Amino acid sequence: MAEQKVALVTGSSRGLGKAMAIALAEQGYDIVVNYARSKTAALETVKEVEALGRRALLVRANVGDVEKLRAMFETIKEEFGRLDVFVSNAASGVLRPIMELEESHWDWTMNINAKAMLFGAQEAAKLMDKGGKIVGISSLGSIRYLENYTTIGVSKAAVESITRYLAVELAPKGISVNTVSGGALDTDALKHFPNREELLNDARVNTPAGRMVEIDDMVKTALFLISDAADMIRGQTIIVDGGRSVVL
Repeated sequence: MAEQKVALVTGSSRGLGKAMAIALAEQGYDIVVNYARSKTAALETVKEVEALGRRALLVRANVGDVEKLRAMFETIKEEFGRLDVFVSNAASGVLRPIMELEESHWDWTMNINAKAMLFGAQEAAKLMDKGGKIVGISSLGSIRYLENYTTIGVSKAAVESITRYLAVELAPKGISVNTVSGGALDTDALKHFPNREELLNDARVNTPAGRMVEIDDMVKTALFLISDAADMIRGQTIIVDGGRSVVL
């Protein structure tokens, strides 16, 4: 009898993270649902996972705090004894012009977006005795200028770089590491952008595919990278933007 596989999706109480958790449950994975603040929303994710006949473990942890991050993985070890998929999705950031940024803004954003990917992968690898898949989440601000996006853009560039290093060093363990980078997604996170409408309009008008990127586009790409079909794809950042980034 095949062993039950387990997936952790950080920041899975809403948006892309929730969609990833549900999609993996549909693929037959038991899910570790992680959240930092909104327990009510996280419980809704748990409910939907369980409705699919899969087990859901709810764990609260600020992934930017390494001590709490490691405690979460210890809980996973105690409950499941293994991990097969780690999606480093949780993200945050401060939207301000460069000259208005403070050290705390930098630390907060880098900790949650980049440090959590590195140290989360360390802990995940310890539970992937039979190999596994690690997927990071990035955005186009990692490679191009976006107004007020400095801390987030730099942190996402770090995620993409960390992906390459992890891919090489974890390869002998049978662990694949890749990142999915998305164009503008009309999610709750985008509501915090002062230029939200400008970003959305740009995506609508200038995306060669003729439509905006949707959460499902990101999920399908991540699922492909997690599948056996992508075993020879390592250390890559796959851009999902309908061609927007290749248009000046």
